[in-house]
Order: sequence, then C-alpha cells, then structure tokens
Amino acid sequence: MSPSPAGVGDAVPDGPLTIAQLAALAGVSTATVSKVVNGRSDVAAATRELIEELIRSRGYRRQRRPAKSAALIDVLFHELRGLYAIEILNGVQEVAREHRLGVVVSELGGRHVPGRDWVEEVLARRPVGVVSVYSGLEPDQTERLYSRDIPLVQLDPTGDPDHGAPSVGSGNWNGGLSATRHLIGLGHRRIGVVAGPGDMEAARARLDGHRAALDLAGIRPDPALERHGDFNIATGRDLALELLRLDDPPTAVIAGNDGTALGVYHAAAALGVRVPADLSVVGFDDLPKAKWMIPPLTTVRQPLKDMGAAAARMVVGLAAGEALPQQRVELATELVVRGSTAPPRER
Repeated sequence: MSPSPAGVGDAVPDGPLTIAQLAALAGVSTATVSKVVNGRSDVAAATRELIEELIRSRGYRRQRRPAKSAALIDVLFHELRGLYAIEILNGVQEVAREHRLGVVVSELGGRHVPGRDWVEEVLARRPVGVVSVYSGLEPDQTERLYSRDIPLVQLDPTGDPDHGAPSVGSGNWNGGLSATRHLIGLGHRRIGVVAGPGDMEAARARLDGHRAALDLAGIRPDPALERHGDFNIATGRDLALELLRLDDPPTAVIAGNDGTALGVYHAAAALGVRVPADLSVVGFDDLPKAKWMIPPLTTVRQPLKDMGAAAARMVVGLAAGEALPQQRVELATELVVRGSTAPPRER
C-alpha cells in the first residue's frame, strides 16, 4: 500500500501523478518533488525515499508541454567570446539535432549570475532544460526553474557550485598535475603559474594539481611564482611580465588556459625571451588555435565538445523523467606535447 498522509490520498486520482499531486501525497512542496524528479541531491534522505516510493507505486509522467512551447535547450554563457564557447555549443547542438530540438543561447556580458529578466524569459519559453556554462544561478532562480519542471545542468560551474544540481566538468586536477610533471621531467624547478580566477572551481583544481605535482617531486611551492588571472590574453601578458621580471624568474610557465598562454608568448616576446629556448609554456584546453601558435603550444586537452554533449544528454534524460546514473560527469583530460616546452637553459 503506497504511503500517503491521512486525508490526502483519497482526493488523488488513480494513475500517473503530477508533481502537485505527488507533493500533496508526500506532504511537501512542489519544489521539493521537482528536485527529486530533476536529479538534484539536496533533499533529505527520508523525504527523497518517500517521494521515490510514491513515484514507483503510483507512477509519474511529465505533463505534455503546451503546443505553443518550443522544443528547446537553453544554454547560458557568462560571455560568448573565443573558441571555448563555440566548442561547447557544438556539443550541445549535436545532441539537440539528434532529438530535434533547437538551441537558445544567452550571454551575461562577463557576469556570472543572470538577472531577473533572463529567468522570466526562460520561464516564458519553457525549454526542455537549461545548461549553465561557467556561470551560476541564485537559489531562488534555480527554485523557479524546478518549480516549472525545467531541469538545470551546470557545466564548469563557478565559485561554490550548487552541489545539488547535476554538473559536467573535466579532470582539471589531473590536468594541472600532468602539466607540471611534464615540466619537472624536463628538468624545470622554478615553474610559474598564471592561473584562472580564484573563485572558479576548475581553475582552483588545476592549481591544486600543479601544487600536488611539486609536492610529490619534493619541490617547495614558491608563492612568488603564482598569479591569478581571468583567462584573458591581455591579463596573461601582464601577469607573465611580472613573473619574467622577477630577480629569479621562472624557467617555465603554466597558463590557466590557451588564451592566457598566448598572453605569456606576448610577454616573452616583449622581453626578448625565446620560447622554448629560454622559457617553456604549457596551456590548458587545446583549442584549435593552439597548434598554430609559434611555436605550437604544449597544452592540456579538455574535451569541450564532449562536455557540451554530455550536459545536453543529461538535460534530455531528465526532461524525459529518467534517473541520472550519476550527478557529476567528469571527462578525462590529456597532455598534448608540442614545441613550446624543452629542458631549461643553463644559467
């Protein structure tokens, strides 16, 4: 016999139930039921078990969307600049085409949290779901999406992400580790870092991987060799200039992404420092431009297109009422060695 609060179950019809009916039976809010059916983990274990048992015993099927609603995946970027966004969008579009869905792209102009207007527009469109890339939503914004049965999947979340929401990322820690181990294997000991923003989960993981590689090699990290940037070329150049002007400059620099690495190239050229003869450089992402840099850039390949596709598949699965096999999908990174790294020059 299915569980239900006294006096409520009799008013609920037989057959598959709506979110509102499940909430009435369980004695919880519709937002709580939405969290469970949309794959979120931030629900008390006993409450989750009750709701899941109701779904098993009574059935649940998403209501058909109104005919005027478009079959869309909403993709939210903090900014649409560079090949990073294009690669991710290509992955989302590939999955969208498979399921005959359109893609709507929103851009926050460099901000990481959308305003109220964006949420209202999404609710009006009623998309299949939302993929949030390198950006985050306020708690009340996510609640509004879930209350309308619109699942959210985060890709490369910033800051302290909503750990209850499904997410997609890459092996950032392993990427930082492998980049630094490569340089140590070449003989480098003074390795500078121009990392990404300190409040971004992926950037912090890459830096932690770098520090772990130093520690495992018995090399004491030097705080003077670390800088935090914003993944932009100009900032990478300015911070690399600071490193290269130190009394004891690094013999190698690890950049937080390929754009930052290009900035490092510019700083080296401005000071007459040759890459890789005087300075080895490693990037992160392996965007198409990396192999055309002079010299071709050694970098950590991040499967951006696959990450976009994985996030889109999670959205489609959640929209179909399927349970996700895992809340967090993390795809492997790979070091791609090219011409920008070499053993350090003897001083």
